[in-house]
Amino acid sequence: MNTQPTELIKETLTRHDEISPGVFVIGFARQHDFTPGQAIKLGIDEINAPRIYSICSGNQDEELCVLYNIKEDGFLTPRLSKLKVGDSVFASAPYGTFLGTDEPAWWIATGTGIAPFRSMLHSGLGQHAMLVHGVRHLNQFYFEDELRGDLGKNYHRCCSAESAEGIHYGRVTAFLEAQNGFSKDWKYYICGQATMAVETRDLLISKGIPFGNIITEIYF
Repeated sequence: MNTQPTELIKETLTRHDEISPGVFVIGFARQHDFTPGQAIKLGIDEINAPRIYSICSGNQDEELCVLYNIKEDGFLTPRLSKLKVGDSVFASAPYGTFLGTDEPAWWIATGTGIAPFRSMLHSGLGQHAMLVHGVRHLNQFYFEDELRGDLGKNYHRCCSAESAEGIHYGRVTAFLEAQNGFSKDWKYYICGQATMAVETRDLLISKGIPFGNIITEIYF
């Protein structure tokens, strides 16, 4: 992400929901326009370094929301998880270059990397999208019901540690490896941890996808 904003503005929480064990959606009144796929810096004060989170709400929603999971050895998320509606956080303006469009695209995510794709979908960009979401456990398919309702057969779930009807057992890369007919004209968005992103990028290139059509967002 380039041109990172430095100013953090105090915001009042209007939403803080635990949607899965240790996984939360946090939100406050939207003050800025943004392009779906962009992120914000988020902190609990003006002293300690903020962290970067992709926006998971639509660009016309009244609230700006992000998705996060508690990292037990981290500084921010254990403290963030204790906040309530009405408490304050500090957030930057939206920024970043992981920008959704209405062009035909594959959206490929693992874990909380689903966040920018939910934003794209809520912003009306899902008409020509195929979404693949990979997780380790079945309770980690965040926003599952709404994604399935909006995307239908274009929503594919992959689970590497548990099996269930309608779920592809195994990793995202195994699912993609088994697919044929990837269009060289489509865009391929990848959002997840570095190893997954690199493996997926290399797999797509091996299937003939031009490097310039692969857009990657790394989660740490």
